[in-house]
Amino acid sequence: MPNDAPPMAALIEGRLDRLGLTPEEACRQAGLPADFLDRMAEGRVPPPRGQKLVRLAEALATSVSYLVGLDPDTPPPAELMEEDQGSLGLLAGDEEALLRAYRRLEFPQKAAVVLVVRSMAGPEPVPDAVPPKRVGRK
Repeated sequence: MPNDAPPMAALIEGRLDRLGLTPEEACRQAGLPADFLDRMAEGRVPPPRGQKLVRLAEALATSVSYLVGLDPDTPPPAELMEEDQGSLGLLAGDEEALLRAYRRLEFPQKAAVVLVVRSMAGPEPVPDAVPPKRVGRK
C-alpha cells in the first residue's frame, strides 16, 4: 500500500486480512468495480461515500464508523453518508476538482481551507427578506 494512501485503505486492508477476502471479492460483494480498492489505495479514486460506503462496510462485516477511523459505536459524520454530487452531474468541472482535492485532506487541513475560502469570498449574501403583508384599510 502506498504511503499516501488514505487512512481508510489501511483499515480496509486489515479487514480483508481478517476475513480472508481478496480486494476483488470485497468489491464484488459491495457492488463496486473489481479494481476499486486498489485504485483507492493508490490515490486514483477518492474513498467511497453514501451507499457505496455502506455496502463496503457490510461486505467487510464492519461499520461505516470503523472504516472512517471513528469508534465503531460512534455515528459517522453526515457528510460521509451523502452521495457524491459530482457523480450525479450536479457540479461544474472546476467545482468537482476542488471537491476531490478537498476530500483528500485530513480534518484539520479541511478546517483551514474553509477558513481561507470564507475569508476570500467575503460574507455570505443575506437572502432577500419577504416584506410583511400590510393589512390596509379601504
